Amino acid sequence: PLGLCSDQGFLSLCVCLRACLHIQDPASQRLTWNKPPKSVLVIKKIQDVSLLQPFKELCIFLTEQKQMLVYVERKVLEDPAIANDDSFVAVKKKFCTFREDFDDISNRVDFIICLGGDGTLLYASSLFQESVPPVMAFHLGSLGFLTPFNFDTYQTQVTQVIEGNAAIVLRSRLSVRVVKERREKGRAKDRKLILSNGDAEPARRAMQYQVLNEVVVDRGPSSYLSNVDLFLDGHLITTVQGDGVIVSTPTGSTAYAVAAGASMIHPNVPAIMITPICPHSLSFRPIVVPAGVELKVMLSREARNNAWVSFDGRKRQEIGQGDSITITTSCFPVPSICFRDPVNDWFESLAQCLHWNVRKKQGYMSSEEEEVEEP
Repeated sequence: PLGLCSDQGFLSLCVCLRACLHIQDPASQRLTWNKPPKSVLVIKKIQDVSLLQPFKELCIFLTEQKQMLVYVERKVLEDPAIANDDSFVAVKKKFCTFREDFDDISNRVDFIICLGGDGTLLYASSLFQESVPPVMAFHLGSLGFLTPFNFDTYQTQVTQVIEGNAAIVLRSRLSVRVVKERREKGRAKDRKLILSNGDAEPARRAMQYQVLNEVVVDRGPSSYLSNVDLFLDGHLITTVQGDGVIVSTPTGSTAYAVAAGASMIHPNVPAIMITPICPHSLSFRPIVVPAGVELKVMLSREARNNAWVSFDGRKRQEIGQGDSITITTSCFPVPSICFRDPVNDWFESLAQCLHWNVRKKQGYMSSEEEEVEEP
């Protein structure tokens, strides 16, 4: 315990705290290359005809003018519109390809360029389960909250990024571990795992995910409300009874969470947002918890049905009794390249995409009108 015997001791403590505390300006975060970038991953929204021409233009610019090694997904080159384009053959021969869930390119790519909408950036995040290269996202989709760059000036913008002249925001991700009980029937020895210490316990399956926006636990196709227990650092804090619960990052606070009534959090704020989905309670409001806590979601014993979980809208799966979803802040954020800086870009997205606080301006009242008395 801290004991202070005099005003002098209190003054010393204040001086010490002032010397130790330092609040970093988000706008001061800059992209810095240790050596000039040589390789880039270009991710295009699949089966979007409107993106074919921008994709080709960008790849030609990167390979011929910037002499970059370009990585693309194999399924992108399998698109008939690209595969049958004879004028693009020479450029395609220079590409390096990879397959999702099979090839690890995390150590081969210097940065990423996304062509599409917010979903394209979420998909790019899912490709990297550990460290993520810096991501430059062009607004070629529908909403574009996370995609600050316009493609009209792509040559200038890409050149600035290659030269290291860009601001950056570190978007935190959630590290999610799903542990499922094995329920299939079989021989006893197949249903047991012998641990290293000689003990035996029912075999379990564990899956790991990196999530940029949110983890959603809901009632799925069931007509009953979901009933899940929510733990924080091992302590039961509440039982969620309603359509479900959203656990989101600050980046995800402007996605599904804000539609469910949550506050919007700037991506530089270290926090986790917990938002109920249509709770059967008038007092269950969204809450913000510190980024360093461990959350766990489990099906309540009184639940009448199983729950369903999804990760950034992907990998949707059923959760039953005994299964657990453990959520912590990941050690591997997504370095997102800014158009201006993290603060200006965020408020620009709020205004342009969500029309935040849009209202017809109140008219001016003259002094004569103020003096008019009501009849």
